[in-house]
Amino acid sequence: MSPTPPAVEPLLRTLRYAWRVPLLLWHVLLHLPILLLLMAVGGRIAHAAVRLWAGALLWIFGMRVRCEGVPLAGGTLFVANHVSWVDIIALDSQHMMGFIAKSEIRTWPVIGWIVVQADTIFLQRGNGNSLELVMAEMAQRLRAGRAVAAFPEGGTRNGRELGAFHARIFTAAVAADAPVQPVALCYGARSEAQPIIAFAPGEHFLGNFVRLLGEPARPVRVCFLPPIQPGDHGGRRGIAQTARERVAQAMTQA
Repeated sequence: MSPTPPAVEPLLRTLRYAWRVPLLLWHVLLHLPILLLLMAVGGRIAHAAVRLWAGALLWIFGMRVRCEGVPLAGGTLFVANHVSWVDIIALDSQHMMGFIAKSEIRTWPVIGWIVVQADTIFLQRGNGNSLELVMAEMAQRLRAGRAVAAFPEGGTRNGRELGAFHARIFTAAVAADAPVQPVALCYGARSEAQPIIAFAPGEHFLGNFVRLLGEPARPVRVCFLPPIQPGDHGGRRGIAQTARERVAQAMTQA
């Protein structure tokens, strides 16, 4: 596909806003209350409702999601590369899981409120006591057969590189003897749109949200990769390295 001429892009962005903003308002004001009612019911109906709502939100933003691989059922630690707030929605569109997220997300409009309702475990970054409590809660949920998701890079970057996977986040999986399933989140056919989805320098959540709402449609791949058993790779450091290698490899594939 030939690139859009620079002179035409502002007009196209305006047109995207013209039809996406009403859809977004409809989705939030009408569909979100229905989602919350179904979440209160719980069970498979709630899980299906979350997936549908998240998938529809991504569609409104022009993100055409394709799932590759199969997410494990039960107590699994899902670990993914971290690009933007969109990552949480992309994962929720495919499988129900409780996230480990920074405490600041609570204040984000709409998204923050949703993740609070979705059994998110909030981490106060730089607080050692908070991290210990998070690890204990993760292990407890995994033993109980509940899925947990984390971003082992520890934060978002500019989208141009994959950061190191910190080994400590895998402690809970080792303690609970739970499998780890890496997930590659790929924006664009060959992950070329990662820098676009990522936060720009100095850009906050609301600015990123509005900017992405005007972006052209693009494919998004959510790749569930072969799982890692806790005893197969020499402890948490080996698991972290293996998970990162699998995610990096998947991001380079079309």
